[in-house]
This record gives sequence, structure tokens and C-alpha cells, in this order.
Amino acid sequence: MSRKHFGTDGIRGTVGRAPITPEFVLKLGQAAGRVLARLATERRAARPTVLIGKDTRISGYMLEASLEAGFSSAGVDVVLCGPLPTPAVAYLTRAQRLDAGVVISASHNPFADNGIKFFSAAGKKLPDAVEAQIEAELERPYTCVESRQLGRARRLDDAAGRYVEYCKSTFPTELDLRGLKIVVDCAHGAAYHVAPDVFHELGAEVVAIGNEPNGFNINDGVGATHGDFLADRVQAHEADLGIALDGDADRVLIADGDGTLYDGDQLLYVIVRDRMRSGPVDGAVGTLMTNYALERRFAELGVPFARAKVGDRYVLELLEQRGWRWGGEGSGHLLCLDRHTTGDGIVSALQVLAAMRHSGASLAELTADLPLLAQSLVNVKMSPGFDWQGHAPLAAEIAAVERELAGAGRVLIRPSGTEPVLRVMVECADAELAEALARRIAATIA
Repeated sequence: MSRKHFGTDGIRGTVGRAPITPEFVLKLGQAAGRVLARLATERRAARPTVLIGKDTRISGYMLEASLEAGFSSAGVDVVLCGPLPTPAVAYLTRAQRLDAGVVISASHNPFADNGIKFFSAAGKKLPDAVEAQIEAELERPYTCVESRQLGRARRLDDAAGRYVEYCKSTFPTELDLRGLKIVVDCAHGAAYHVAPDVFHELGAEVVAIGNEPNGFNINDGVGATHGDFLADRVQAHEADLGIALDGDADRVLIADGDGTLYDGDQLLYVIVRDRMRSGPVDGAVGTLMTNYALERRFAELGVPFARAKVGDRYVLELLEQRGWRWGGEGSGHLLCLDRHTTGDGIVSALQVLAAMRHSGASLAELTADLPLLAQSLVNVKMSPGFDWQGHAPLAAEIAAVERELAGAGRVLIRPSGTEPVLRVMVECADAELAEALARRIAATIA
């Protein structure tokens, strides 16, 4: 599919600049509404209904109003749930048997950015074919249905409470979190009124931080992209664990009582090992950036492993192609398809906590046999049209480095999708060696 507006995770940008303007978002709502109305007619179904959620950015009010107007003008009913995590919108769309879910969020970006992403009736990322239809509708002139056909809007009562109960249902009923003191960093984002309650109601003593959004402070020095802050707060409060979410709560980072941080690769390993208690695991999916140590360890355990392109959308696509259930990225986007249809920071954290409770072990003990390799990344500027794949000196140096690593490391070369640079990454146990080897490869094209 050729995309003009949709990226790998919806539409995103700086508020006030195309495409994140009230005018465009109004038109986007109408375009999506026309597609949903057409699909409802084909199914001979009733008037379509869409759920709209958002994070805590100040621009959410404006964009929510524009979306609501766009959907209404296309004859689509709207259910508003206010600030709520992205995975909560996916869950509620499915649970309420609605036609689609829409999230107004720019995830881990600063408050001046925002975006729009869609979920299908099944609570999954919108299929490419439907996104293509919406793109086509965006090229058509603005129209409005007759007054009798306009969509209505209503609020979903206790949307947050419903989602809290859902999250708790993903944690084994025979277990609880009593005796644990947990710092929960909500990034001043969409989970500020949800995440602390989940862990508290399961029995933990919760210290909530990053739970005072003001429209401007989302992700500002807090949350999953600021692990050092989480580690500091865990030690300051003498807590057992720290759990940090990002602005829309679809990714997670965890710190132990010593302030040691555990990334998505390590957390995925903990979850998969816990699932192996019940029998063999069909397989797991990472990305091109997943630490090579995880791939090797899974091989030792007999767990098939595959790499997708960077982005949780591609991890999900590969999981569905293979019929597997667990995958993720080092950034903390984790997918547990036996629990949810999309990445969910709270649910993922609960799966890690369940593994700790099942084993009686700490995170350090659960990951002791997964020593991560050092990763060194060098960005090299490329001239337009540079054929890096056909560049003989580069190919020769890559081959030389791979011989030197002798299977104890990995080389990854990939062009950036956002800027004219080639990313050169080398992984091995020795950080200094990884950096030296990466710079050797980069020097062939610098």
C-alpha cells in the first residue's frame, strides 16, 4: 500500500502543522466515517459506532472535537471515553462490540506532538485495506449527511474502571501482589488514573508518580523513556520494583529494588520462560534490533525465534502469520496475544509480576542466564542514491567483522526510514570491541 498520510502507527505530527490540524482531523473523521458506514451497509448492519479515547495532551480536546464532528457528519455515532491508555481503547472497542476505536495520542513524544490511530472492531490495528480506503476518501470533497442521518455522541460511563477490571483479569487468580512495594510512573499520561489502581487492587503498596497531568508535562522527564528517573525513585522510596509506562501506556520499563533497569528484550524472556511452565512455546518474535543474546538463548531452549522490521505493528503481523503469541521490542512494546490483541504496558507488567510470583525469584535471578550483548550503533550520512547494498568495500568489511565475531556477535546494517543515514550496528560481549568494529565498518562509506 502506498501511504500518503498513514505511517506505521497511524498519523502523527506537530500540532498546528499539517496533518495534525483541526481541519485535517475533521476530514479524517469524515473519511473514516464514510468507510465505516459503507462497510456497515455491506454487512446490512445498523449505524456504525466508534469509540474515541485520548491521552492527556492539551491538544486532545481540540482534536477530539474535530474527530467527533467528522464522524457525526458521516452519519457515525461516537462514544467518548476521555483520557485512557491506547490498549484500553482496543479492549473496550472489542468488548462493546463497536465498529472501530480511535486514539488521539503521540505515545512517547513531547506534548507539542499528537496523532491519530485506529483499531478495528476486533481491537487490532486497522487492516491495510481499510487504511487504503480511508486514504482514498480523504481525496474526496467534504460532504455532510442530512440532518436526520447525523451521528450522535455519548460518554462511556466508568471506562477507566472497566479497563482496570480487565487488566486485573489477566493476572492469575491464585496470585496477588501483597508484600510488594511498587513505584508506578504514569508519565503524566493516559494511565495516570488507571495504572496505580490496578496494582493497588491486586494487593501491592503503590507509590504513584507521574500521575499529575496538566496538558503539557506528558513524558517530560518521566515515564518509560526516562529509566534513570524511575530507578532513582525506586531507591528513594525503598521499593521492591518500579514500573514505568509511556504517555499512552502501550510500552513498559521495569526497575528492581537495586535500581537495575530491565528492557523489553529481558521482559519478553521472563514472560516466555514463565509460559514454558505449561508446555512448549511455539515461538517468539523480536525485531531487527532485538539483542542477539535473546535469539541465542531462545535457540538453546528450543524456542523458535523470528525478527520483524522495527515497529510493534510488524511484530504483530509476523506473530499472526506464524500463529505465535509472544513478541516485542527492546523499547518495551510487548505483545502477549494470549492476554490482549495489542501491546499493553500494564498487562505486560502483570505478566512479568506473575512470573516472579510463580517462581519466587527476582528479576535479576530470572534474567541471570540472559547476559545481554553490548550494542554499538553508528549513523553514517549517505548521499542521495547511494547503493549501500552494492558497495564492495562495505560488503568486504562486514564479512571480515562477521568472521572476527565467529558467531558470538552480530552485524546489522539498515537505512533509516526518516533521514538520509545508514545505521551500522555491531553486537558482541565487549562494548569497546563492538564500538571499534562498528566504526571500522562505517569508515568504508564515510
